[in-house]
Amino acid sequence: MKKILYKALSLLITITFISSFLLIRTTSVKAASSLPIKVEAEDCNLGNGAVVTTNVYGTNYPGYSGDGFVWVANSGTITLNVTVPKNGMYELSTKCWMYLGNKGDSRLQVLSINGVSQGNFYIPNKGGWADYSFGYFYLEAGTAKIEIGSSGSWGFILYDTVTFDNAKMPALSIDPTPCDVNATSETKSLKKYLTSVYGNHVLSGQQEIYGGGNNGNSELEFDYIHDKTGKYPAIRGFDLMNYNPLYGWEDGTTNRIIQWVKQRGGIATSSWHINIPSDFASYKLGDKLDWTKCTYKPTSSFKAANCLDKSTKEYAYLMLAIDDLAKQLLILQDAKVPLLFRPFHEAEGNNNTDGSGAWFWWGSSGSEVYKQLWKLLYTTLTEKYGIHNLIWEVNLYTYADSSQWYPGDDYVDIVGYDKYEGSPYTWKTSAATTAFLTLVNDTNDKKMVAMTENDIIPDIQNIVNQGAWWLYFCPWYGDFITSSTYNNPTLLNTIYNSPYVITLDELPSDIYGSSS
Repeated sequence: MKKILYKALSLLITITFISSFLLIRTTSVKAASSLPIKVEAEDCNLGNGAVVTTNVYGTNYPGYSGDGFVWVANSGTITLNVTVPKNGMYELSTKCWMYLGNKGDSRLQVLSINGVSQGNFYIPNKGGWADYSFGYFYLEAGTAKIEIGSSGSWGFILYDTVTFDNAKMPALSIDPTPCDVNATSETKSLKKYLTSVYGNHVLSGQQEIYGGGNNGNSELEFDYIHDKTGKYPAIRGFDLMNYNPLYGWEDGTTNRIIQWVKQRGGIATSSWHINIPSDFASYKLGDKLDWTKCTYKPTSSFKAANCLDKSTKEYAYLMLAIDDLAKQLLILQDAKVPLLFRPFHEAEGNNNTDGSGAWFWWGSSGSEVYKQLWKLLYTTLTEKYGIHNLIWEVNLYTYADSSQWYPGDDYVDIVGYDKYEGSPYTWKTSAATTAFLTLVNDTNDKKMVAMTENDIIPDIQNIVNQGAWWLYFCPWYGDFITSSTYNNPTLLNTIYNSPYVITLDELPSDIYGSSS
């Protein structure tokens, strides 16, 4: 069992500091002797059409400081060169006015540090000047070139000031009490363990393929990891999608969960890609369908909002689906097996609150319906079926309004983020610190934050340096773990054998209580 490093020690690497911070620019700005420092945007280096003004097309925007503000139309950049005397975490923020569109709309802006994109940031229209934080960034000693409005930005925004400050890192000290007040003793014990390692270690995880994939070899990914690292992941990801009213068949998932927990001593997590009939309008409740006639994507004939109305066919179908699910969860509960349960995942999809960007049917009616749908599932499982062996995980994103998809503290134990390469981020082996800290902040540091799905596993040293203590990582199955396109075997070995990463053999024997 590896030595547990206390959170206080691990945070020394990323703790903020008060030190000299020199602003270098072509125009004259006095050197700052301590943080924070606030710089007028008009005093920065401007490029690609960014201009200093006091009005836009004859419209005044009062409330700015200094001689004016920087107007960025369809293009424009604000650049600062910063001398950083010491490695550490910093915050970059701005006072700005995203004036285009309606209040609540947002526009994408790009931030780069030393020529490397830090991701896309959706700055909302607040109807006036507003403070906006781009997040926390790890800067090494030396010169850092910071550019706001890099290629890909949508522009049409006003910038008044830019502020640099020490990053105020969260405590990551979480109440171990499950959101389900009637949670089983094993579930309570598991959550207590999770909160004890959160903030100082990262649990390793891996998703298995569901159904009959890999020609029925559900161990392919796990054997690969063991071959490359000599270790197995602490967490195994499952999916309960094959237990459904349409084409449901026994693929052994429930038994594999029990074996992983009871025989291997591991931790189990599961999503629920619950399918609906592709043509729900002509579907007769209770009929069986071939899986090719089913989908979990939004359809024109299935209205997610109708799931909240007991008089509808959608509600009746959902109850059938929950009944099939509950039968499996009760088997786990009877076996004293807790489960990290991640239903209705990735609901938001692309940036939206009205369902227009949803990838799955459960998000297609928007954030308000989704939250009620989550609560309906929670109350049905806990109150109707008496299921209390679940630690509830909800997926969130980090767009301007993503927090509107959060069901509430009383219904959630863990917030998950699914990290894949592509818009709006190209993470590679970075710690995805901005995403982590955004989700920590969105839940007021009350919930653990996990990387519930990913392609490339972050370099553990980046996680340590930047304090992005994801509860666990969990690559998707197949090429996402077995191809060096995503995970280099050498780095995979380094990660799995790091003293900061917990593997299956390092889980305590009493993780589910003294009787486990």
